Amino acid sequence: MTASIGVSSFPEDGNDAQTLLKHADLAMYAAKQLGKNGFQYYVREMSVSLQNRIDMESHLRSALEHNEFVLHYQPRISLDTDACTGVEALIRWHHPKLGLVMPADFIPVAEECGAIVQIGAWVLREACRQNAQWLADGIAPIRVSVNLSARQFADKDLRRVVLDALKQSGLPGYLLELELTESMVMRDAEQAARWLSRLKRTGVRLAIDDFGTGYSSLAYLSRFPIDTVKIDRSFIRYLPDSRSDAQITSAIIGLGHQMALEVVAEGVENEAQLDFLRCEGCDEVQGYYFSHPIPAADVTAFLAGHTAHGLLPEQGPQPMRAPASTIGGTAS
Repeated sequence: MTASIGVSSFPEDGNDAQTLLKHADLAMYAAKQLGKNGFQYYVREMSVSLQNRIDMESHLRSALEHNEFVLHYQPRISLDTDACTGVEALIRWHHPKLGLVMPADFIPVAEECGAIVQIGAWVLREACRQNAQWLADGIAPIRVSVNLSARQFADKDLRRVVLDALKQSGLPGYLLELELTESMVMRDAEQAARWLSRLKRTGVRLAIDDFGTGYSSLAYLSRFPIDTVKIDRSFIRYLPDSRSDAQITSAIIGLGHQMALEVVAEGVENEAQLDFLRCEGCDEVQGYYFSHPIPAADVTAFLAGHTAHGLLPEQGPQPMRAPASTIGGTAS
C-alpha cells in the first residue's frame, strides 16, 4: 500500500474545519494524479481543475447515451503489395459545446473514472459493425485494429465483450486485431499470458503496440500468443539519419520475423522513412505519409486508390505459437 497526502493550512486555505478538510482532499487528489505515493499542498487553482474534471466526467458518462462518439480510421499499407490491408480505429468525441475533442484530452479522465470500460466496449462494437458493413458492401476483407485500455484488459468480462461484438456484427474473428501496449502486458506477465490466451481463443489477432518504449524484449514477449508487433513512432521519426534508431528498428524487424510475427511501423511521414523500412523488410506501415485518420465514409475512396487484395479467410481460432526457447540476438 502507498499513501497520497493532501495538505491545507489555516488560515490561508480556510477558516473552518470543513473548508480545510475539503481543500486538503483536493490536494490529495492532485497528489494521486501526479503518480500517487506523494504529497501536495493546496492551491486555489486546484478547485478550478477539479471542477473541470468533474464536468468532464459528467459529460463523458452522457456522451455514450447521446451518440457523441465517432470512429476515424487510419489505413495500414503492405510494403509487399502497396495495398491497404487494414485500418486502426481511433475514437473522436463530438462535444455539443466544445466541438471535436481529441483522445488525449478525455481518455485519461475516462481511465481514472472507469468510463473507459463502457467507451471501449462501444469502440469494439462499432469497429466490428463498420468492418462487417464494408464486407457487405463488397469491399475486399481488411483487418480493423482496436486499442485496449489497461482497465479493459483487466476487466473479467473482456472476452465476452469481444465475442458479443463479433457475434452482433457477424465479423469473422480474424478480421479484428486487438492492440495492447507493451507496458500493459509486462505489469504482470504471468497473468497477461493467461488473459491473452483466452482472448486468442476467440479467433482474433493480438498486437503489441508502441513496442520499444517499455522494459521488455522480444525474447520475453515470445511467451505471449501475439501475431503483430508495432514499432513505436519514436524510433521512426528520425529515420534513416539516426544511426541508433536505424539499428533498433532493424533489430526489431529481424527478430520479429524470426518469431513469425508481423511487423508494423507507426508514424511514417516521408519517403525516406518508407524506403528504409522497405529495404529492411518491414511488413506494413501506417502514418501521415499515406493518410491521417479519416471518417468511415472516406475509407472506401481511400481503398480505391490502394486496392486491397483481401485477406485470406482463416477458419476458427488460430493455433497458438509455442514459446520460443532461443532467439537469435536481442534488441536494445
